[in-house]
Amino acid sequence: MATFELYRRSTIGMCLTETLDEMVQSGTLSPELAIQVLVQFDKSMTEALESQVKSKVSIKGHLHTYRFCDNVWTFILTDALFKNEDLQENVGRVKIVACDSKLLTQ
Repeated sequence: MATFELYRRSTIGMCLTETLDEMVQSGTLSPELAIQVLVQFDKSMTEALESQVKSKVSIKGHLHTYRFCDNVWTFILTDALFKNEDLQENVGRVKIVACDSKLLTQ
Protein backbone atom coordinates (compact mmCIF):
# COMPACT_ATOMS: atom_id res chain seq x y z
CA MET A 1 0.00 0.00 0.00
CA ALA A 2 1.35 3.38 -0.98
CA THR A 3 0.87 6.29 1.41
CA PHE A 4 1.30 10.01 1.47
CA GLU A 5 3.67 11.65 3.91
CA LEU A 6 1.21 14.45 4.68
CA TYR A 7 0.59 13.43 8.26
CA ARG A 8 4.24 13.88 9.18
CA ARG A 9 3.61 17.65 9.17
CA SER A 10 0.80 17.31 11.72
CA THR A 11 1.55 18.03 15.37
CA ILE A 12 1.82 14.35 16.26
CA GLY A 13 3.90 13.61 13.16
CA MET A 14 6.37 16.39 13.92
CA CYS A 15 6.68 15.25 17.55
CA LEU A 16 7.33 11.69 16.36
CA THR A 17 9.95 12.91 13.88
CA GLU A 18 11.72 15.02 16.53
CA THR A 19 11.75 12.11 18.97
CA LEU A 20 13.10 9.71 16.34
CA ASP A 21 15.81 12.25 15.42
CA GLU A 22 16.86 12.53 19.07
CA MET A 23 16.97 8.74 19.39
CA VAL A 24 19.09 8.42 16.24
CA GLN A 25 21.45 11.17 17.45
CA SER A 26 21.88 9.47 20.83
CA GLY A 27 22.49 6.09 19.20
CA THR A 28 19.39 4.51 20.74
CA LEU A 29 17.86 3.86 17.32
CA SER A 30 19.32 3.18 13.89
CA PRO A 31 18.39 5.54 11.04
CA GLU A 32 16.93 2.61 9.10
CA LEU A 33 14.58 1.71 11.95
CA ALA A 34 13.55 5.37 12.33
CA ILE A 35 12.57 5.43 8.64
CA GLN A 36 10.57 2.21 9.10
CA VAL A 37 8.72 3.81 12.04
CA LEU A 38 7.83 6.85 9.89
CA VAL A 39 6.59 4.64 7.03
CA GLN A 40 4.44 2.68 9.49
CA PHE A 41 3.13 5.98 10.92
CA ASP A 42 2.07 7.05 7.40
CA LYS A 43 0.25 3.73 6.85
CA SER A 44 -1.41 3.78 10.27
CA MET A 45 -2.67 7.35 9.92
CA THR A 46 -4.12 6.60 6.48
CA GLU A 47 -5.84 3.43 7.72
CA ALA A 48 -7.18 5.10 10.88
CA LEU A 49 -8.65 8.04 9.00
CA GLU A 50 -10.26 5.73 6.45
CA SER A 51 -11.78 3.27 8.92
CA GLN A 52 -12.37 5.11 12.19
CA VAL A 53 -13.42 8.66 11.35
CA LYS A 54 -17.15 8.76 10.62
CA SER A 55 -18.07 12.41 11.23
CA LYS A 56 -18.57 14.93 8.47
CA VAL A 57 -17.75 18.62 8.59
CA SER A 58 -18.82 21.45 6.33
CA ILE A 59 -16.46 24.37 5.77
CA LYS A 60 -17.31 27.84 4.54
CA GLY A 61 -14.83 30.67 4.20
CA HIS A 62 -13.08 33.07 1.90
CA LEU A 63 -10.69 31.35 -0.48
CA HIS A 64 -7.39 33.17 -0.17
CA THR A 65 -5.15 30.86 -2.22
CA TYR A 66 -5.48 27.55 -4.03
CA ARG A 67 -2.91 25.39 -5.78
CA PHE A 68 -2.81 22.04 -7.58
CA CYS A 69 0.60 20.44 -7.93
CA ASP A 70 1.61 16.78 -8.25
CA ASN A 71 -1.99 15.62 -7.70
CA VAL A 72 -2.20 17.51 -4.40
CA TRP A 73 -4.68 20.33 -3.79
CA THR A 74 -3.80 23.04 -1.28
CA PHE A 75 -6.41 25.56 -0.16
CA ILE A 76 -5.87 28.47 2.20
CA LEU A 77 -9.10 29.86 3.66
CA THR A 78 -9.62 32.94 5.79
CA ASP A 79 -12.54 33.56 8.14
CA ALA A 80 -13.53 29.90 7.89
CA LEU A 81 -16.53 28.40 9.64
CA PHE A 82 -16.37 24.68 10.46
CA LYS A 83 -19.71 22.99 11.23
CA ASN A 84 -20.75 19.50 12.22
CA GLU A 85 -23.94 18.19 13.86
CA ASP A 86 -23.02 19.41 17.36
CA LEU A 87 -20.65 22.31 17.01
CA GLN A 88 -19.48 25.20 14.91
CA GLU A 89 -16.14 26.95 15.15
CA ASN A 90 -14.72 30.07 13.50
CA VAL A 91 -11.08 29.94 12.42
CA GLY A 92 -9.16 32.97 11.18
CA ARG A 93 -6.92 31.11 8.73
CA VAL A 94 -6.75 27.45 7.77
CA LYS A 95 -4.70 25.42 5.30
CA ILE A 96 -6.30 22.34 3.77
CA VAL A 97 -4.20 19.80 1.87
CA ALA A 98 -6.12 17.16 -0.09
CA CYS A 99 -4.92 14.21 -2.14
CA ASP A 100 -6.78 11.78 -4.38
CA SER A 101 -7.16 8.57 -2.38
CA LYS A 102 -7.25 6.57 -5.63
CA LEU A 103 -3.53 7.32 -5.97
CA LEU A 104 -2.87 5.21 -2.87
CA THR A 105 -3.85 2.02 -4.68
CA GLN A 106 -1.48 2.52 -7.60
